[in-house]
Amino acid sequence: MNLPFPLAEPAPEALETGRKMFARETQFLKGVVAMDGLPAADRPEVCFAGRSNVGKSTLINALTGRRALARASNTPGRTQEINFFEIPDGPYLVDLPGYGFANAPVAVVGAWQRLLKSYLSGRQSLRRAFVLIDARHGVKAVDEEILALLDRSAVTFQAVLTKADKVKASEREKMLQQVRGKLSAHPAAYPEIVLTSSETGLGIDTLRGIIADLSAE
Repeated sequence: MNLPFPLAEPAPEALETGRKMFARETQFLKGVVAMDGLPAADRPEVCFAGRSNVGKSTLINALTGRRALARASNTPGRTQEINFFEIPDGPYLVDLPGYGFANAPVAVVGAWQRLLKSYLSGRQSLRRAFVLIDARHGVKAVDEEILALLDRSAVTFQAVLTKADKVKASEREKMLQQVRGKLSAHPAAYPEIVLTSSETGLGIDTLRGIIADLSAE
């Protein structure tokens, strides 16, 4: 029986295009704290969403081959802005504020969430949202909130499982089953999963290829 949401496998041409795209030096463009600060929607962009401390910044660093491009921290909630990164002649990579628990005042967290909702609902150049999910835990209740928001916003999202190297091979299929089951309830979910590890490089080329394909659309 074929299960829904197979692991993503881009075509060889897409992998090569992605390799070349990410060989260029990605630069930090700006951090945005309000919708009127967004850069012009003059190119495709993809965004990375996930609960606090799931590894968004670390994944962006792995994708771009720059260790300190996106600031990573063990402190949940450090990313307090929508951070835009620019690939020369390529798309924007957008690091969204972490949702769920954050080491910040309630009012500040509320402001982040409002900004996140406004961005997802109104950004016409957004090609896809990558929702990062910790492979050790699968889809949690806090993840369901962002998945439902993406459904309502009609934004196609794709699940990217982080820290896959921390999951034993014997437990991986059980974890994938849980994620597949949760995703099947969301109409905005793209029907492929990306399994990644920023430490081992697993899935990094795959994600680069997907982004290259989206940028060419």
